[in-house]
Amino acid sequence: MTDTPSPHSAHTPPSGSPTPPGADPTREQMIRHLRRSGVIAERAVQFGHHPFGAILVAPDHETILIEQGNVDTVNHAESVLARTAAASFSEDYLWGCTLYTNVEPCCMCAGTVYWANIGRLVYGAEEKDLLAATGSHDENPTMSLPCRTVFDHSQKAVKVFGPFAELQKEIAQMQQAFWATR
Repeated sequence: MTDTPSPHSAHTPPSGSPTPPGADPTREQMIRHLRRSGVIAERAVQFGHHPFGAILVAPDHETILIEQGNVDTVNHAESVLARTAAASFSEDYLWGCTLYTNVEPCCMCAGTVYWANIGRLVYGAEEKDLLAATGSHDENPTMSLPCRTVFDHSQKAVKVFGPFAELQKEIAQMQQAFWATR
């Protein structure tokens, strides 16, 4: 396995749009940070919330700036993190940062990442896999709108990486275990 993300896992930004500065994170960095977002998701469950977690990593692809678990149905981990980041860091700095999340962000969260000016997004499992793991659950009415579709209709070239096959089983197990008790 190579140390860089495979081309099929990366989102192609709108043509002519500026892309985030610097090199992309390595595949090893992506997997490590996605696993950390899973730990944050587990912590969210311990606090009585749904199993979703997100982290913001600095442009050096190593320093974790913010960690956020899910809060409720309108304060998802990714959107709360993006709003906190936008209030804490400059737009220029955030354009070089990467948001990691265990499950593909919904359209609300993708929009918040876009408006916060976070340049890269990495997720472990797709929204459709979440639906397969949770079923049609009243507490988690998933939306069949991939984040890439949201970014394809934007004016900034947010780079998207995911899903990661090597993490899908562990993410599905966490989601199934949680939703089976609801």
